[in-house]
Amino acid sequence: MAEHNTGPAEVGAQMDYKEHEHTYAMFLAAAKFGSLAIVALLLGMTAGFFAGAGFLGGIVVMLIVFIAGIVLLR
Repeated sequence: MAEHNTGPAEVGAQMDYKEHEHTYAMFLAAAKFGSLAIVALLLGMTAGFFAGAGFLGGIVVMLIVFIAGIVLLR
């Protein structure tokens, strides 16, 4: 059945909080820049397919959005 522990929650090895914070910061950066890449790709595809910019115009729009996003997200 259920156990009722009254001792401390951390009974195992000590946590490496510095490494944990580093991993979390890397995860946030990957999520942030991954989302930016997807948004830039979708805007480039929208410009290329629906706005009449063509293939090269879509790539230019995607690169401009991606570079502007990198500058703004720093």
